Amino acid sequence: MAWPGTSVEVEQNLPESKSDFYQTPIIEKLSGQGICFSRAYSPGPLCTPSRAGILTGKTPAELHMTTPGGGGKVESSQSLAEPRVVRALPMSETTIAEVLKKQGYATAHFGKWHLGRGNPGLHGFDIHDGATANGGPGEYKDPNPKDVFGLTERGLEFMNEQATAGKPFYLQLSHYAVHEPVEALAASIVKFEKAESGSRRSNPEYAAMTWDFDTSVGMLLKRIDELQLVDQTYVVLMSDNGGPGNRRRSQNLPLAGGKGSLLEGGIRVPLFIRGPGIKPATYCQVPVTGCDLYPTFCEWAGVPNEQQMEGSSLIPLLWNQSGEFMRPHGGLLFHNPHYGRGPTQRPQSAIIAGNFKLLKNLENGRSSLFNLSLDISEKKDLSGTMPEKAAQLRKLLAKRLKDVGAQMPTKNPNYKRDRKDRR
Repeated sequence: MAWPGTSVEVEQNLPESKSDFYQTPIIEKLSGQGICFSRAYSPGPLCTPSRAGILTGKTPAELHMTTPGGGGKVESSQSLAEPRVVRALPMSETTIAEVLKKQGYATAHFGKWHLGRGNPGLHGFDIHDGATANGGPGEYKDPNPKDVFGLTERGLEFMNEQATAGKPFYLQLSHYAVHEPVEALAASIVKFEKAESGSRRSNPEYAAMTWDFDTSVGMLLKRIDELQLVDQTYVVLMSDNGGPGNRRRSQNLPLAGGKGSLLEGGIRVPLFIRGPGIKPATYCQVPVTGCDLYPTFCEWAGVPNEQQMEGSSLIPLLWNQSGEFMRPHGGLLFHNPHYGRGPTQRPQSAIIAGNFKLLKNLENGRSSLFNLSLDISEKKDLSGTMPEKAAQLRKLLAKRLKDVGAQMPTKNPNYKRDRKDRR
């Protein structure tokens, strides 16, 4: 789901930060009941790295899980050889489900896993759908496109059981929507075929799939109300990477790039949280990451978090005490040493510290500096006019990559430059 992929204005006073066609009234309600993080980032620009980061609180660079595939790609047209990566979440890693399970929580994971052949049951989840990937265990059409209502119903049943037993629970619903291929209820498609198209978005099928997903969120919130669990339940909605970055019809405008890139369009995502102690209808401009969820969940559950990790507890931000929020590493690290399908999907690393972002091209070693508070579309490279800031962030990026033991691509001895490269 793209950063502007809902009908919530995720950046105050920036109309372009919400969709001009998709409608998500339930997510609007959820946002109004809690906090909207305007500068939330997925741990990586692709699904598997981000899911690993959310579950462990560690950056994908440290886990060596930086792509859904195996890495190691070496093609003569590419100047770098990709490092081989860890394809399955290691058993040595402690997940948030394992931590909460030890505290007496019932745990469940429904939907997409995509963290290798080891299923969620090996990583702390009592109930789960197995080692599913992008498509789930089968093809789902109307009346259950993308299994959007099926996996939600399994979640509702799990909540019913725990509420009846008086047991605390952790439920993770990892939806297949709004991932392609596009599938939606026929009635939802008709609804948006009749709707007036937006100038930036106009696909009725994709809008319908987004609508169906929003409906499923409403089913979840309604059941929490019915079980009278509102005052003791936190609800977190977050995307695992940005939307597709097709240049002709990008899902991410005004952000540059998209899924697979470390430009903002690939990693800046929606994040909404509601629950006890969170003031309704609030916004937060502090950069946060999916890795922050692990230590946040630990603090909610009263569990000391003794692990060293990328993430920091969001509770000071949730309780509007931003001055107490600490990020000991000095910035958010992103690392994608792989080639993708588009021109912006090249081996890259990035660091975000405050309003500034340094993006490094691993092919040629060049870096670009952006002030995201003034240049959300990353059009103006400040590395020439702010050399000291660029040097500071280059040093911080190099230190962070070294500290976490990030795998780097190597020179490709069989590289053959084409004419574009020579220019």
